[in-house]
Amino acid sequence: MNKKQKAKMETSFFDDSLYLPADVPPEKIGKFKKILKMATGNTGRLMLFAGDQKVEHLNADFYGKEIDQEDANPIHLFNIAAQAKIGVFATQLGLISRYGRQFPHIPYLIKLNSKTNLVPFKQQDPISRAWYSVEQVVTFSKCAKLKVLGVGYTLYLGSNFEAEMLQEAAQIVHQAHLNGLIAVLWIYPKGKVIKDEHDADLIAGAAGVGASLGADFVKLKVPFSEQGFSSELLERVVRAAGNTGVLCEGGTKEEEGIFLKGLHDQIQIGTRGSGTGRNIHQRSLENAVAMANAIYAVTVEGATVADAAQLLKV
Repeated sequence: MNKKQKAKMETSFFDDSLYLPADVPPEKIGKFKKILKMATGNTGRLMLFAGDQKVEHLNADFYGKEIDQEDANPIHLFNIAAQAKIGVFATQLGLISRYGRQFPHIPYLIKLNSKTNLVPFKQQDPISRAWYSVEQVVTFSKCAKLKVLGVGYTLYLGSNFEAEMLQEAAQIVHQAHLNGLIAVLWIYPKGKVIKDEHDADLIAGAAGVGASLGADFVKLKVPFSEQGFSSELLERVVRAAGNTGVLCEGGTKEEEGIFLKGLHDQIQIGTRGSGTGRNIHQRSLENAVAMANAIYAVTVEGATVADAAQLLKV
C-alpha cells in the first residue's frame, strides 16, 4: 500500500454521523466511537473472526479430514485471535470465561445466543434464544477486565418463532447502544417455508430487517441465482442494508486464493466487512494467523488479492 492509499484509508471515519446510532446516549458517544474505530481500524469495515461454531456445528468443524489437529482444542481459537490482525473475535461468553484471563487483550464480541444443528430445519423451525443479557455482558467485561467491544445475536427469518427472535434482537441492539457497544446480527432465512436461502431478494430483505433493528453490522448469506454469483445481486443486498454494514458469511473452507478473490470482490461491491471462521481456524496456528492477516488486509487495509496473498507465504 503506497502513502496516498494509506492516507485515504486513515481519513476520519467518525466525521460522518451517518454511522452513529441515535439511541447511543450522549455520555456514551465517545465510548461508541472509540469502539467502532478500534473494531474497524477507523475505516468502518469490520473483520469478524467467528468462533461460535463449537455450539453451532458441534465438533464437525474442529476434527476431520483437511482440518489441522490443533483445531480440536478451543485454545487454538484464542491463540489465533491473540496473534493475528482482527477486528473482533466473536464467541460465547462461557468460552471467553474459560480463556479470557490468559488472553485479556483480544477484542471480543460476545455472541448472546447459539443453537446446535442436531434438529434439521425441515423437521422443526429453528429458534435460538439469548443466553445472557447485555447488562450481564457489561458486568462480565468490567469484572474480568476484558476488551469487549460488542454483542452479537442470530435470528432466523421465516421460522415460526421469528417474532420472538425479532423482539430479542431489537432489545439487544438497543441495549448495546445504550451501553456504547456495537451490535452485530446474524440473519439467516431458515425454516420449512424457506425454499432457497441464497435467493437475492430474500437476503436483501434480511439486510433490510437488520437495518430496521438498528444493527451496526448484519452477517448474511451470499446471494446466488441459477447463474451463480453476480455483483448486481450483492449490490441489491448492500442497498437494502443502507448504513448498516453488510458482512458476508465465510462458509466452508476454500483454497486461499479463491476465498480472497471472492472477499475482495465483495468489498469492492460495497460490503463493509467479512465474517470468517472455518476458513481461518481449520488451519495450523501459523497458517491460520497468516490467513487472518490476509483477510484483514483485504477487508480493512484495502489490499489487493496479490498483496494479501503475499502474507500467506509463511
